[in-house]
Amino acid sequence: MIRATYDRYDGKYGYRQIQLFVHQDHEVWMNHKKVQRLMQEMNLRAKIRRKFHHHWGWNYGDRVARNILNRNFETTAPKHKWVTDITQYRVEDCWLYLSAIKDLCGNKIVAYNMSLRNDKELVLETFTKAFEIEKDVTGLIVHSDQGTQYTSFDYHDMLPKVGAQISMSRRGNCYDNVSWRASSHI
Repeated sequence: MIRATYDRYDGKYGYRQIQLFVHQDHEVWMNHKKVQRLMQEMNLRAKIRRKFHHHWGWNYGDRVARNILNRNFETTAPKHKWVTDITQYRVEDCWLYLSAIKDLCGNKIVAYNMSLRNDKELVLETFTKAFEIEKDVTGLIVHSDQGTQYTSFDYHDMLPKVGAQISMSRRGNCYDNVSWRASSHI
């Protein structure tokens, strides 16, 4: 019964949950210690999901830009203020990362890109797409958080080459990114 229950749920659960499922499915009550011992004898183990850990306290040095935007998310001119961020989506057994750039004039998505990896290449490819669409971006302010992708040397080299200024939120201040989060146009 234990093996059948374990197989039925694709090995996702440990002995405590298997104990409850055996009782639910077969109407047999067993002590959780007995279920644990029998699962160990049959070498049945729960598939453990990896936990996501936040890493705080990186030292970025000079690659953190000052907050030029300073919560002024309004503009009437296109290609004047862009905001960018990365979000993640769980799809079955993997994570998909979406990098997007939004023009604050009209809340239009300028470019986006998806990847299985959350790295600087994702961001750089997104900006490459954006610069193919919007040719002249001289004087543009690009605002982001202080993620590792946005503090990379490649990011800080790319934007000034096209005439854009880099603006970053202050550390640990979600209100500096309110315009991105509050938009329902994404």
